[in-house]
Amino acid sequence: MDVLDVFIIGGGPIGLACGIQAQEAGLTYVIVEKGCLVNSLYNYPQNMTFFSTSEKLEIGGVPFVSNHPKPTRAEALEYYRRVSLKFSLDVRLFEIVERVDKEAVFQILTSKCHYQARNVIVSTGFYDLPNKMNIPGEDLPKVMHYYKDPHYYAMQNVIVVGASNSSVDAALETYRKGARVTMVVRAPEISKRVKYWVRPDIINRIGEGSVTAYFNAELLEVREHEADIQTESGKTTLPNDFVLALTGYCPDFELLRRFGITLSEDEKLLPAHNPETMETNRKGLYLAGVVCGGMDTHLWFIENSRDHAVKIIKHITGKP
Repeated sequence: MDVLDVFIIGGGPIGLACGIQAQEAGLTYVIVEKGCLVNSLYNYPQNMTFFSTSEKLEIGGVPFVSNHPKPTRAEALEYYRRVSLKFSLDVRLFEIVERVDKEAVFQILTSKCHYQARNVIVSTGFYDLPNKMNIPGEDLPKVMHYYKDPHYYAMQNVIVVGASNSSVDAALETYRKGARVTMVVRAPEISKRVKYWVRPDIINRIGEGSVTAYFNAELLEVREHEADIQTESGKTTLPNDFVLALTGYCPDFELLRRFGITLSEDEKLLPAHNPETMETNRKGLYLAGVVCGGMDTHLWFIENSRDHAVKIIKHITGKP
């Protein structure tokens, strides 16, 4: 069995960027992704528009041309697929990494193969694991932690939990497809992080009563045809057909622990790594992308973590 120079876990934009850098440095590598190519982006809402402009999402020096300054999910999927084909990247899809052990070199066991590598890059993002509410009824089929398309919720009573970009997009889109939408928001207002061209829209829809919003509130329990929420005025029961619990997502911390990566002891669970080289507390094991931020998933994005690939490959090769 040949020993790879670099084994990359995650076939998202940053994982692909690491593959490009490794390839251009003359290193042998493999990119393993447990789902489809750029799996997290594929699972974004179908009508999503990025906050970043297209040039800030570019990797490998390949121009990202979109119809508008801020590209859509569909345009991003097309772009990253074309980049992968342009560089003929060695991407192994629908392959799950099960173990990473360190002997003389890293021993990586996946659902399909056994690899050996001198270095491993973990670029797994954070979109695969939703932050659970841990309330009665959360496991009912009507409770969704991912939102795809608004038509499915037409003419239904829909509760949207949260006030982030994904929550606001879901509330507006389902409302415009005829859903009766109620937002349940723990904060006193719509998040300031919401896209600046969307935030006034949701504030106005709430103001005119088209979308109902309970602030400083939380969902208590979900049942088959109704749900309880705690509001500032007390407990309220609402008729309900679906709950979109868009409460955010987090990295796979258990996976990081299995790899031997140390996590901070506070609530942020920051994985230990050197920000100059991206190397973790385990020699030869690196982090790239959003996974570096732990629970602070607003810290890293595609646009500001693309250079992680450059830092890592520079450290591995010892060349600028």
